[in-house]
Amino acid sequence: MNTILKIIKYELRDVIRSKWILIYFAFLFLITEGMFQFSGSSSKVLLSMINIVLILIPIITISYGIIYMYSSREFTEMLLAQPIKRKTLYTGLYSGLALPLSLAYLGGVGIPFIIHGVDESGQFTVLLILLMSGVALSFVFTSLAVLISLSSDDKVKGLGIGIFVWLFMAVVYDGALLFGSYLLSEYPLEKPMLGMTMLNPIDLARVLLMLKFDMSALMGYTGAVFKKFFGSPYGMLLSSGMLMLWIIVPYLIGKRIFVRKDF
Repeated sequence: MNTILKIIKYELRDVIRSKWILIYFAFLFLITEGMFQFSGSSSKVLLSMINIVLILIPIITISYGIIYMYSSREFTEMLLAQPIKRKTLYTGLYSGLALPLSLAYLGGVGIPFIIHGVDESGQFTVLLILLMSGVALSFVFTSLAVLISLSSDDKVKGLGIGIFVWLFMAVVYDGALLFGSYLLSEYPLEKPMLGMTMLNPIDLARVLLMLKFDMSALMGYTGAVFKKFFGSPYGMLLSSGMLMLWIIVPYLIGKRIFVRKDF
């Protein structure tokens, strides 16, 4: 554990020294603060932040994670020459990358809400879901970034795969679901749609946030089914568990590759 903490400490210092995390924090802070200045309503800011969380957080996280992993390859190889277990080193490298990204997100989005507050007490739950969803997506796409960078030694190829993964999850997947639901509109698709939604972490976060804003009425009968399922304690627990699986599974696959990889 001491070794892991030392690696995380070095990673945090290295990441902060690169200034990209500070730019990321400042970017989120300025966007959130700017929305407060222009709208003056916390409900409008929360609604606008959905797109930030679902679109920008994943692409920034996976792109930065892949670039950082390739850039720190020499440092990783140096540590591998030391008497450090590969599993310990992997855990330290992953944590040292995921934690600052998550903290930058929490600070950039959370501080303006601490300054301005929320209009209604019920919006605090929405804010909490927003922050938790952003942190979960940060860890998910950090896991994917590490996995991709370990699977390919070509930096350009790895970055291309990362962007494709983000594009598929953020845009193509939803388009395919919409097209499929249109073609099979005569069949009951509520349960299959629930299952397909759980296979995409961005969709999971989107549905949870939309239900907290009570936007399910705009989705018709399907929205009612989603609200009945995801709005229940069982649905919330299952969706949270699926997000955890999206973090753990790529993490474990990446660890397996890292342990066996010949650097």
